Amino acid sequence: MSEPLDALAPRGEEEHDPHFEPVIRLTQQVETKTYEEDEDVLFKMRAKLFRFASDSAEWKERGTGDVRLLQSKETKKIRLVMRRDKTLKVCANHTISADMKLQPNIGSDRSWVWKVLADYAETPATPETLAIRFANAENAGQFKEAFEKAQKSNASISSSSEEPVAEVAVEASSTETEEAKVDKPDDDVPTTDEVKAEEEKKEE
Repeated sequence: MSEPLDALAPRGEEEHDPHFEPVIRLTQQVETKTYEEDEDVLFKMRAKLFRFASDSAEWKERGTGDVRLLQSKETKKIRLVMRRDKTLKVCANHTISADMKLQPNIGSDRSWVWKVLADYAETPATPETLAIRFANAENAGQFKEAFEKAQKSNASISSSSEEPVAEVAVEASSTETEEAKVDKPDDDVPTTDEVKAEEEKKEE
């Protein structure tokens, strides 16, 4: 039977617990701003985001994380912001405008596709075709309801010019790939043919 830890100490010696003062004291705390401090979260739900790469004519994964609808306390404008898990790097950041249209993905009831004229996830802002996929149809329906409600809210706000999207703090990780290439088509993500057919239909 093993002895208790206290019994292993030499008899008659007091317990020695040395204390060393730090050479440098860190008294100043660095405050990290996300530029979201003056906004209220109207909607938040976990999802996976994709973007359509026109150069290679294929869908690429942009990231998995919480998609949120944020409303400015000052202007009352609502924007969509999504950050990747762990790294918190921004993968979507744009104002929700009235001309955007959520289109259901053919063959799936839990994903949506829409076009963005100016997405500020990268600098400079770029036009994007985005697709988002949720865990189930119920979550997808809640997102659509919140998205369309935000469109009506932004449309009711009178403004002489389009306000720029608020800045977001970007925290990147060198270990994470910027865009994971989708090797085989996902049932919940629109195919290239579907996107092309849609664009040809609009041109006609």
